[in-house]
Order: sequence, then C-alpha cells, then structure tokens
Amino acid sequence: MQMIASHWRKIVLVIAGWTLFAFVCATQAYLNSVNAGRPLPYSRVISVWLVCAYLWAILTPLVFLFAKRFPIANEGAARSVALHILFGSFVAALQLAVYVFVHRLLLADTSRAFAPWRQFRELALTGFHINLLLYLMLVGFYEAFDYYRRYRERERRAAQLEVEAVQLEAQLTRAQLDALRMQLHPHFLFNTLNSISVLMQEDVAAANDMLLRLSELLRLSLNQNQSHEITLRQELDFLKLYLEIEQTRFQDRLKVRIEAAPDTLEARVPNLILQPLVENAIRHAVAPRATETLVIVRSARDNGNLQLQVSDNGDGVPVTTNTTNGIGLANTRSRLEKLYGTDQAFELRNAPGGGVQVSLTIPFRTKDEISA
Repeated sequence: MQMIASHWRKIVLVIAGWTLFAFVCATQAYLNSVNAGRPLPYSRVISVWLVCAYLWAILTPLVFLFAKRFPIANEGAARSVALHILFGSFVAALQLAVYVFVHRLLLADTSRAFAPWRQFRELALTGFHINLLLYLMLVGFYEAFDYYRRYRERERRAAQLEVEAVQLEAQLTRAQLDALRMQLHPHFLFNTLNSISVLMQEDVAAANDMLLRLSELLRLSLNQNQSHEITLRQELDFLKLYLEIEQTRFQDRLKVRIEAAPDTLEARVPNLILQPLVENAIRHAVAPRATETLVIVRSARDNGNLQLQVSDNGDGVPVTTNTTNGIGLANTRSRLEKLYGTDQAFELRNAPGGGVQVSLTIPFRTKDEISA
C-alpha cells in the first residue's frame, strides 16, 4: 500500500493511457463492423478491448523494469535488443494466454465448450505481432522518458554546480576583500603610532591628545569592521578623525578642505577608501615641506557614477612604480577591482597646477538601491 501511495500518479497515468488506447481501438473496431454490415454491440466491443488494455496496464511495470535493467541506449545495445525481443515475445504470449482465460470468464458464452489452445493459436496468428509491437513501443517510451529524466537531471546538476561556483567565487572575493581591508588596519595603525612616537619627543601633551584621538578612531573603525561598504558620510566622519590626528602632528603645515556634494553623502563607498589616499598626500606633499600644504577631498555625482578626488598643492612626485604601488594605493586598486570589476576607475597623476591628484570613479549606489 505504501508503494502504491508513493507512485499513485504514475499508476493513474498508466491506467488512463491504456483506457484511452482501449476506447480508440474499440471505436475503430466498431466502425469496421458497421462498415462491413455486421455491427457489433459497442458495449461488447469496448469490454473486449478494456480487458486487453488493462492486462497490458498490469504488465507495464514489468516491461519498464526490464527496460531499466537492459537499456538500449547504453553499450551492448545489440544484446539488449535481442533480450527485449525474447522477453517481448514472452510478454506477448503471456498477454494472449491470460486474455483467453479472462475472455472466457467475463465475455464468452459458457454454454459452449472451452478450447483454450485453439483460441490461443487463433489469437496468436492475428495478435502476437501487435502485442510484440506494443511491448517495443513501451520500451521505446521508457527509453525516451529516461533520457528526458537524465537530461533534466544533468541540467539541474549543471545549474547547481553553476550556483555553487558563483557562491564559491563570492566567498573567495569576500575573503580577499577581508584580507585587503585587514591589511589596511595594521598599516594605518603603525603609521599613526610612529607619528605619536615622533611627537613624544617634541610635545608630550600633543602626543597624548593624539593617542586619545587614535582611540576614538579605532573604536569607530571596529564598529564599521563588518561592512565592506559604508555611506560616504560615515567615511568622511572617519577621515575627519584621522585628519585631526595628522593636524596635531603637522600643525599649520597641513590644511584640509572637504568639498563633498550634499547629494553624494548617502552614496555607498568602500570602507576606509579615502584614508590611504589622504595619507599618500600627507606623505608626499606635507611631510617633505616646511610650508603650508592644502589637501582637498572632493565628491561629485556624474551620470550614475560617484567621483571621489584627493588632491594637494605640493611639489608633485614622479609617478613611478614606487609611488603608485605602496600598500595603501595598491590595496585601494585591488579593492576597487574586487568590488566593482570594470565599473570603476583609478587614476593618480600630477595636477597641471602642481601637486598630486588621485581620482576614483565607482557606481553611484545608495542603501535603498542596493536593497531593491
């Protein structure tokens, strides 16, 4: 009963298919009898064909089982075909033999003598080849269905493998981004502690103030540590804390101006993307000079993109491998490529009026747009 319950749809389909077969054949036989001038009662004709069809319905699972055991599409097809012809002949003969007895029980005139062997031979002459053909059709149907099932299974497996590959790629990208982001923290911390160490020799109070600001900066950094992207507003808040530390160190030698367009403040940007650029400007423009240096941080929206720019009015630097492949800038390039692929741009160049200009272009996205 449990097996029937689990396969009831297939059982219903088999019975329905053979019932349709019986009605088509019975109708054709009835019309032939009418055309010949010897019409038979339709009820009798349909009864005979229903008996025949339902015998085949009972044998169908056996045929499918044999077709599954000896598939024609695999290697050894000649052997399988020979076995199916032998087994099909047996099934065809079995169907005829059973039909003889069922017909006698349900439809025949019991007053007449029962001669099963004679009736079997008469049926075999006209029905054996048809039954063998029906058997081979069932085998062909099973082969076609099995091929379709295996095709769908391959498609499903290929789709599953594709999803798994995408998930693995996403996990790898995230791991690489985590590694790049974690690389920035010790780099930034080392540079800041080195600045504090230098300041300790000159102004202990200022060094202590710098330590307090560093503590606040690290607290903010830890709060944002789980996200690869934050709003530009949050990034600028972090940058301002960092600049306060550097201004404690450089005093009047460092001037900063932030020109962020109001409509860009909610845009998503990579976490800790501006600090390495500003640090690069301080290292190459502010530190070597005794005079005042201006660092400008700009943001603007342009045709669906967010443009970020860090520039200074220093002396400029030779744009060589050493200046563009430092930890901060190389890290920035890698993170942009991982996050945005080809939908980003990174450019470092000497500005026409003097100094260095670093420009970033990334897709303009807000939290709401990402959620949608």
